[in-house]
Amino acid sequence: MDALLDGAGLPARSAFLTSPTFGGGSWLAHSTLESGVWIDNQARFDDLDATGRATLAALFRRAGWATAAVQPGTTSGFADADFYGYDQVLDAHTLGYEGPNFSFATMPDQYTLKTFQDRLRAPGHAPLMAELTLVSSHAPWTPLPTLVPWDQVGDGSVYASTSGPSLPPQAIMTTDPAVVRANYLASIRYSLATLISYLQTYGDPDLVTIVVGDHQPAPVATGNDPNRDVPVSIVARDPAVLDAIATWGWEPGLRPSAQAPVRRMDTFRDGFTQAYGPRPIE
Repeated sequence: MDALLDGAGLPARSAFLTSPTFGGGSWLAHSTLESGVWIDNQARFDDLDATGRATLAALFRRAGWATAAVQPGTTSGFADADFYGYDQVLDAHTLGYEGPNFSFATMPDQYTLKTFQDRLRAPGHAPLMAELTLVSSHAPWTPLPTLVPWDQVGDGSVYASTSGPSLPPQAIMTTDPAVVRANYLASIRYSLATLISYLQTYGDPDLVTIVVGDHQPAPVATGNDPNRDVPVSIVARDPAVLDAIATWGWEPGLRPSAQAPVRRMDTFRDGFTQAYGPRPIE
């Protein structure tokens, strides 16, 4: 995958972030990354709105950018969209998907990315900051869709021919761990391959992509002593983007080594804005 990115003129730099959660509770990690506040339990999450904290999306909106959240896993509305600073939210009901579910995943990552491209990144679009939640690597990690040519994605009905029987997430707890790990690996491979294909196809010179895992999977996949560190990468065609983080010590490529830097996830907001933002933040 690194070779594919390099061949497309899209180098990456990678390291690790320590997530506040593992095996679930993804909203805790998302809020930590966006707000720069350590949100490791539901009470802290519930109190975040009252802090008036400026999230990454809110900071981009202050700077005049359009902002969007693309959340195919959200099926009951996003009440905190204004707090987080999103002008627009595309969720499971508004993404227009007409294909089958894949267990938890309401739609394949490829459909999410293609709809994002068509509806928010059309030629002439305003400067845009968007957070996309890719759900194909969510438990129970089977069945998986197949990557299709981008011009055949359409309304998603093309995926009906690749859909197998869905499993409830609790089914992974009663499955052979070796099978679970193989399915998890396959789901990560699909999600990354889809993202790389998207960047190869639609990665124009102005696109900057931050790829981050929100948390490690359940102990049935990791073992009983899970590490909370997740990979994070920045991919960009413009050399100035990666030059701006040269002092971070992040490693070339998408797969950080065991020696790569590790920082808590709540440090990312301030580190990012200090590297790229011209003004102090609150």
